[in-house]
Amino acid sequence: MCLLTYACPRELLLPRCPPGTELDLLDGQAHVSLVAFDFLRTRVLRIGWPGFRNFPEINLRFYVTSGDRRGVAFIREYVPSRFVAWLARRLYNEPYLATPMTSEVVAGKSELSVTHQLLAGDSDNILKLVADAASYLPTADSREHHFKEHQWGFGTDRAGNGRIYEVRHPLWEVFPVRSISLSWNWEQVYGSEWAFLRDQEPVSAILAAGSEIEIFWGQSHRRPQTGT
Repeated sequence: MCLLTYACPRELLLPRCPPGTELDLLDGQAHVSLVAFDFLRTRVLRIGWPGFRNFPEINLRFYVTSGDRRGVAFIREYVPSRFVAWLARRLYNEPYLATPMTSEVVAGKSELSVTHQLLAGDSDNILKLVADAASYLPTADSREHHFKEHQWGFGTDRAGNGRIYEVRHPLWEVFPVRSISLSWNWEQVYGSEWAFLRDQEPVSAILAAGSEIEIFWGQSHRRPQTGT
């Protein structure tokens, strides 16, 4: 998993917080992350849909809390399959879109290279991380742990109520990043309000080893009702 994290104004994220959540700040600062990874051997509703089990995803996410639960919420999620995007929107009301995408992992004895490519409009967007091949497990108080480890996901259903799901996986080791190459049209991929990111350097760059994960859908946060 490639994860580039940027400082972000709170006022841009507050309206996007799902019901029942608030921003999860690190040192008083809100953040967004560009995340790219590959789904492998995917199952939906315990079914492995032929032709739709292995594919890349690139998303833009931010960090929220609900009580003692730390988690993430998504601004946009891209996959290469229209069917996968439709299914995610239909079943989970997640902000998925389909667009042409590719990914490549090249593993050598001492070096690991991961490249993700996304086509949006007429812009060809490329993210590449090169890292040491030897991985390690960051400590629980590290910046790497803060951005990569989240047990909870939060969203909003079609009625405007909050949705909560649990993500279970082992702690992920990371590969020390040597170099970052990013050619990204933030405005075309995510909208004009994100154009400011083209002038920012990431505050964190992580290449994490993935694993099998399980997702469990849970309770909802009801939207407060108003009336006279």
